[in-house]
Amino acid sequence: MLKLAYTGLLITGLCSAALSPNAFAQTHVDTVNLKSHKLQTSYLKPGLRQYLVYMQSPARPKTLNLSYWVRDVKSGTQNGEKIFTVSQHWYANDTSAYRTYYAVNRAADFAPVYQKETVRSKTKAYNWGSDKITGTDTVANNEAKGFELAFTEPNYNWNLDIETFEMLPLAAGKTFAISFYDAGLGKPGYVTYKVTGSEKITLLDNAQTDCWKLVTEGKAPNGSTYTQAFWLSKKGHEFLKEEDSFNGAMRVKIKMPVTTPDVVSLFKH
Repeated sequence: MLKLAYTGLLITGLCSAALSPNAFAQTHVDTVNLKSHKLQTSYLKPGLRQYLVYMQSPARPKTLNLSYWVRDVKSGTQNGEKIFTVSQHWYANDTSAYRTYYAVNRAADFAPVYQKETVRSKTKAYNWGSDKITGTDTVANNEAKGFELAFTEPNYNWNLDIETFEMLPLAAGKTFAISFYDAGLGKPGYVTYKVTGSEKITLLDNAQTDCWKLVTEGKAPNGSTYTQAFWLSKKGHEFLKEEDSFNGAMRVKIKMPVTTPDVVSLFKH
């Protein structure tokens, strides 16, 4: 999902046009939803991921905006059912850009169960089901309390696109239409991602890793277009790199080695 935040620019909830699953019947596209069971949940490995994110805008050609994103995937049990939890922390030099996300998904099929986000000190929490999403009434000062949206079919959490991509059965010539929803924004819809080829990328140790390149294109609410490209390793199904192009600007996300602990965890001791 293209959700960008840095000084002077905030773009959220960009998406491809929402389409009916029937629209894909004649185009050899794999429909990915909770009914199709296309995601290979065994591919998703628990552990800490850290990403260097840098962005540059034509409006500020001499400035490179840097941030560091941490995503911690854990397995566990809730109410007797196996789950994945994903905790995110987005760090930057501007405290207004700091944000956190916490999500709970069923381990069996990655169906969303819960999401809580805090952006600029405002919290929104949701209970996520197969037929609707509602604001959680047990979270203090929940800005989303009272929110409710019915679904025509179950969907995946678009905020966890990285984890979702790591579970796709990627292969040459594959195209996927994934049923995504960005909690609290707009309505659910199918987003198309195409495997445009195979490419080797060089990591920090100068070793080359063979990857599938996954690409999506769409339009922002203001009508401008954007392109996103993702590189996932063939061997380990790891999300290693992302490039986003929008309004002449570019955002790049690169997976880093986990050389330091999560800062939040460090300061809890």
